[in-house]
Amino acid sequence: MTGFLKSREALLVAVILALLALIATRFPGFVDPANLARVFNDTAPLILLALGQTIVILTRCIDLSVAANLALTGMVVAMLNAAIPGVPVPAIIAVALCLGAVMGAINGLIVWKLSIPPIVVTLGTMTIYRGIIFVISGGEWVNSHEMSAAFTGFPRAEILGLPVLGWIAVLASAFFIVVINRTALGRAFYAVGGNPNAAVYTGLDVGRTQFLAFVISGTLAGLTGYLWVARYSVAYVDIAGGFELEVVAACVIGGIAIAGGAGTLVGAFLGAIFLGIIKNALPVIGVSPFWQLAISGSAIVIAVAFNARANRQKGRIILKRAEGHA
Repeated sequence: MTGFLKSREALLVAVILALLALIATRFPGFVDPANLARVFNDTAPLILLALGQTIVILTRCIDLSVAANLALTGMVVAMLNAAIPGVPVPAIIAVALCLGAVMGAINGLIVWKLSIPPIVVTLGTMTIYRGIIFVISGGEWVNSHEMSAAFTGFPRAEILGLPVLGWIAVLASAFFIVVINRTALGRAFYAVGGNPNAAVYTGLDVGRTQFLAFVISGTLAGLTGYLWVARYSVAYVDIAGGFELEVVAACVIGGIAIAGGAGTLVGAFLGAIFLGIIKNALPVIGVSPFWQLAISGSAIVIAVAFNARANRQKGRIILKRAEGHA
């Protein structure tokens, strides 16, 4: 318990509570349970993408194509629904999961087999995926009147006051937290990111582990693609443009080390919640939503500086202990 109170996660919880209290002094309705449920639901896509991005970053990689993956998957399933309205929602979700996984696998294979830096690979595939959206859609939108009621209704259906979209974020978070903390695969992600050379000597295939991380990230992005277009009832070329910045910001704010091998999914979850509250509070406190990207970018810089300082302090502690034993 003492360890948790001193952790980055505890600090984030305290900051989030303080932020809510500050907002409530001006607009008490913001902290109403029903409104907080809406804020969480708005943040659910960011949470889902942050989970996948965290796993990728843990392995010393980064996936800048998640928003483009989301957009392409969303466009494909929206066009499929418009062309064949009778396709059941489970089949639509299966298509989204598979398509997202394929795009993630493409990233992972290039990084693994060609040894190209992940930032270069995913920057390239991000552009390619956006281009494919324009090619298949001809630049046209898929609007709400072209989508079936079942297609748009699934993520909006409420269970115990929270829409299905929000519940999916909760369940996905719980599932991957267990996977990362309780399975050999989760330990492999940390080992590969912490020290790739040592991981090889323990029998781990670094490239294969990074490949699996990209597949997981892509799968979550594909799922989010369907949920996004269904919830907002629209699909277009520039959907979720720039959203990858918010995803990286959520991870870094949550304490995920860009260098890999350090951080928790709980931290990424809380980082996404923090950004979600900021984003929803901006219009309430009279700040233009166009400042969102600037705030996200500033949050990344501050969080990276904070993480770097914390790592230096840990290093000093280790050196002092070593000197004490010498």
